[in-house]
Amino acid sequence: MASTETRPSAAENTTAVGATADPGPLGLAGFAATTMVLSFVNAGIIDGSAVNAVLALALFYGGLGQIIAGLLEYRRGNTFGVTAFCTYGGFWLAFAFYVWFFKGLNNAGSATGMFLLMFGIVTAFLTLSTLRINGALLVVFVLLTLTYVVLAIGAFAGSQGLNKVGGVIGIITAIAAFYTSAAVVTNATWKRQVLPIFPF
Repeated sequence: MASTETRPSAAENTTAVGATADPGPLGLAGFAATTMVLSFVNAGIIDGSAVNAVLALALFYGGLGQIIAGLLEYRRGNTFGVTAFCTYGGFWLAFAFYVWFFKGLNNAGSATGMFLLMFGIVTAFLTLSTLRINGALLVVFVLLTLTYVVLAIGAFAGSQGLNKVGGVIGIITAIAAFYTSAAVVTNATWKRQVLPIFPF
């Protein structure tokens, strides 16, 4: 059955005065882009020198961008949003700092493993909250938990094979996050569901 909705005009498509835009797509896109590049490096698909691009993304898009998204979620009263986006914004900023200053030190494998494991724990309990939000976010957080855990185990064991597996899971995670970001911003722009996010 054809939709009776008409395409919104430019005036209708702008945010009303006093309305609060959803910062979620910004945070998800920043997370997805940074995760995608790093995961291509981890999976061995592109050369490790590309980590320089990861660090730049980690500082500004994955880091600062997500911190901003988290603070905007705070203004909206979204406890999950502020916790998730500020956590992963902090992760990317800390990751850039860690790689620049500490990764070359002794016991780097154990240090990297603990670094990743701590964020894996936070991601695991945030995953429980996504069960009340939507299926798209649930997929992102389940995959992200697996990514952290596999990469942490790989770091502890010094296993390049596990690091590559973690990289592949990370790529899938980034794709899921890109989709969720695209779905939320597209649906908000068109003011109807164009891409499903599978609400519970």
